[in-house]
Amino acid sequence: MGFFFSQRALQLEKVLLLRTIDHAFHQVCRNRIAWKSRNTQQARLRAPVSIGSPFGLGNSPKSYTKGHKGTLQGTQLSGSEEATVPANFHSPGAIMVMATPTVQVRDTIELDETEEKIFKRLLGTLDHFGLETELRVAGGWVRDKLLGRECKDIDIALENMMGSEFVEKVRDYLLSVGEEAQGIAIIPSNPDQSKHLETARMRIFDIWVDFVNLRCEEYSDNSRIPTVQKYGTPEQDAMRRDLTINSLFYNINTKSVEDWTNRGIEDLKSGKIVTPLPPKDTFMEDPLRVLRAIRFGARFRFILDEQLKQAAASDEVKAALSAKISKERIGAEIDLMISGNEPVQAMTYICNLKLFWVVFSLHQQCEPSEGCDSDCVAYLDCAWNLIQLIGRSTFNDEQRRLSFYAAMFLPLRKIMYKDRKAKDVPVVNYIFRDSLKQRVSDAETVINIHNASEKFLSLLPHFVPNGDVKLAEVDLGREYVDVPITSKESKLRVFTGFVLREIKDFWRVALLMSTLLSPTDTINKNFRPEDLKALFIEAENAIINLGLDKVWDVKPLLNGKEIINALQLKSGGPVVSKWQRKLLAWHLAHPSGTAEECLKWMKETHSSSTRSAGDVDELSGPNNKKSKTVDCN
Repeated sequence: MGFFFSQRALQLEKVLLLRTIDHAFHQVCRNRIAWKSRNTQQARLRAPVSIGSPFGLGNSPKSYTKGHKGTLQGTQLSGSEEATVPANFHSPGAIMVMATPTVQVRDTIELDETEEKIFKRLLGTLDHFGLETELRVAGGWVRDKLLGRECKDIDIALENMMGSEFVEKVRDYLLSVGEEAQGIAIIPSNPDQSKHLETARMRIFDIWVDFVNLRCEEYSDNSRIPTVQKYGTPEQDAMRRDLTINSLFYNINTKSVEDWTNRGIEDLKSGKIVTPLPPKDTFMEDPLRVLRAIRFGARFRFILDEQLKQAAASDEVKAALSAKISKERIGAEIDLMISGNEPVQAMTYICNLKLFWVVFSLHQQCEPSEGCDSDCVAYLDCAWNLIQLIGRSTFNDEQRRLSFYAAMFLPLRKIMYKDRKAKDVPVVNYIFRDSLKQRVSDAETVINIHNASEKFLSLLPHFVPNGDVKLAEVDLGREYVDVPITSKESKLRVFTGFVLREIKDFWRVALLMSTLLSPTDTINKNFRPEDLKALFIEAENAIINLGLDKVWDVKPLLNGKEIINALQLKSGGPVVSKWQRKLLAWHLAHPSGTAEECLKWMKETHSSSTRSAGDVDELSGPNNKKSKTVDCN
């Protein structure tokens, strides 16, 4: 959903209809995207992103030459053919244009200087102690190196030793040659959380290296928790990996790539996400692998295998993911997806596999409406595309990350649940703190973004040329009522300044969210994606021209002690806090005003209000004062 551009789509006129539970967004998106042929230079080729529709078409894998033991020898580089959309393809929610990646796979692995030094020390350890052990780098490092990507995540698989035992020998060897091990850590196994192997870690030349023995698991008849044998073979270990593209080894002893599944290179080249063993068995062994498959599929724009999708969507796997995997591990995987290069693709996979509410579980008092998960991804997609149009440099990494969370949870922003004190709490808070076990500050920031975006909605029309705004609709309290505001610009400055001081550095993110919620009269039926960009930029420039950027860093003209002395108060408290907000409103309305002018206004206003209160008491008279009731019986 959202704005899908591809070379094939540029030849067609398409209308995307988006459904959402938010009325304003629904009205905008009903007429939002009606686009004709465009310059291909403006297109962005994307992997399939579709809500409620099939993931797309596969392509025939390319063959390659396999050597002894599955060793990669002379692998030919080859891509994949351009995918086509079948004539009978229909989607209830969106039109999907399939784009199969062209993957270039290297036939050798090139080590950098640091990797050469690390591997030399490991081989030196074998020679020093006379160990007959083959050392293999496993998993993602091999995959990324074959794809020509840098990777500092080095995992060493040991053929006949435990990781903790080998790490001690590496440390002793480094000391013997006058070098020092920078740190050693042992991470124990935890079968209840599907972590079946002990892992030893060591820092060598400022790179963390993990050491673990080759894995081999067997299952009892009545349990899905495997019985781990002490050592496995390379083939057994490879078959127990999560995905074929992650099952490759780089043998440090022989300096060669090993593909023991006989399809790791093939799937890497053809852009497929496949499990070495039947996918349901793989997922039940460690249900987190479902999310890892989705993350890698989105990251590399690879296609999920059909059997893998069926297994991931099964009730048994969903139940295991919910019950067996800690919320912290789920939250970490989701955060990697949101922070990655294709968050929309990842969330679309999660939505289509009916995993959205498994991952983003709601409080038991809350029940999502039908299609709400699709709406969440629709918002995310719109935010993603709008940020691409505006320019990624407008937001830093943390702002982009939380903007995607904020956009995805926009349909949930008004849903509340009662806590133990019967207080209304946004369900977004529950998702962050309980479902994903992420930082409390993340939940607070996203909720603040939602609140600020609602306030920006009332201000947006004023930021566009010839716009008109009902500023009284913005609820900032009554502190600004006494402030002399002589112009519409001053009033807008006060209102906007209060919003920015609440949201601080995330004001641009909140402004972005408000453009997604903008009412229908802002958009006409010939709406283009660039129109939202223009709306955002106009509003951003208006705020900057008002001199409000970094307004939260502006020091008050008078501090609390000065207020107490000027008004001859006995102490601080609510009265001082109230005056601080009034003085802030005065300062925003009079950006060139001085402390002396502000002090004079405060004294006059305070004196006037005191006299008014005295007049009221005098008019009331002594006979109107309340008296204590006496019981005469």
